[in-house]
Amino acid sequence: MVKYFIADTHFCHENIISFSDRPFKNVSEMNDEMIKLWNERVQSPDDEVYILGDFMYRGSGEKANEVLKKLRGKKYLIRGNHEQYLDDSAFNLNNYEWIKDYYSFYYQRKKIVLFHYPILEWDGYFNNSILLYGHVHDKRTEYFNSCLGPRALNVGVDMIGFAPLSIDKVLEKIEEQGISFY
Repeated sequence: MVKYFIADTHFCHENIISFSDRPFKNVSEMNDEMIKLWNERVQSPDDEVYILGDFMYRGSGEKANEVLKKLRGKKYLIRGNHEQYLDDSAFNLNNYEWIKDYYSFYYQRKKIVLFHYPILEWDGYFNNSILLYGHVHDKRTEYFNSCLGPRALNVGVDMIGFAPLSIDKVLEKIEEQGISFY
């Protein structure tokens, strides 16, 4: 079982292609390619994928059900600001193992904090915990990196190649940002 992280997929959102300069001709191509890349990365139905918000934008509950069924792994949702499909009576909440606003866990004795939004301090901030976030897409990257420091990582699809990032890759990227855990 591997843990993966991803944010801001914005399935069904045509305007996100120009907003984030995504390399897709249309929303259908974007949806299909992100599903393909997800399933190439997530191999086991027991792998855990933590979606840090904005899974779908302007899609119906039925469409969210359809996309989620195509994606491998157990899916966990950290609620973002575009989760309106959750309120659609046609949406099956059982597509997610759980839905939360904020979550933290330990991996290799490191505290990992999951939140949709970038925040200046998070639980365990002064004890070397790591923040994974999304929301800002690929905008103002240098600003967020300098404000949040090297223990925060944007796992939005626009920053990670449109496929979920494994926990080991997360730790690798944090180390590349200047943090040594050993």
